[in-house]
Amino acid sequence: MGKRACGFIIFRRFKGSIEYLLMQTSYGHHHWTPPKGHVDKCESDFQTALRETEEEAGFSQDDMKIFTDSKHEMEYLVKGRPKIVIYWLAELVNKNKEARLSREHQDFKWLPIEEACVLSEYSEMQDALKNSHKYIIEKLISSE
Repeated sequence: MGKRACGFIIFRRFKGSIEYLLMQTSYGHHHWTPPKGHVDKCESDFQTALRETEEEAGFSQDDMKIFTDSKHEMEYLVKGRPKIVIYWLAELVNKNKEARLSREHQDFKWLPIEEACVLSEYSEMQDALKNSHKYIIEKLISSE
């Protein structure tokens, strides 16, 4: 069994557009991803996503509306070992709160879907972002 990591693809509605939160790691080759982290023993995937998002970005469950039916799971190899990453979609609903950096990250950006996909580099992450964007357009915006 490979390592597991969980987090949220967080978006906000800003001046009529949808923006996604990406955070730049302060280690490795400084890649950009939504907040996520490894699952601790005796912790569910969802509990991990909540804990890591609060630790890495400063957002609590009360700051977000979480769409549990928008789970995106991907598997890929890291240094030859399988890694599973699970994201749920979450909307930042606390408009007065901005992301904050932990020691694990050196920068963050809110970006429209096209720019978020370019910055995220990896095809698996780009697919997760595109699937999340499709969910927002089809299930949230079209029903308003």
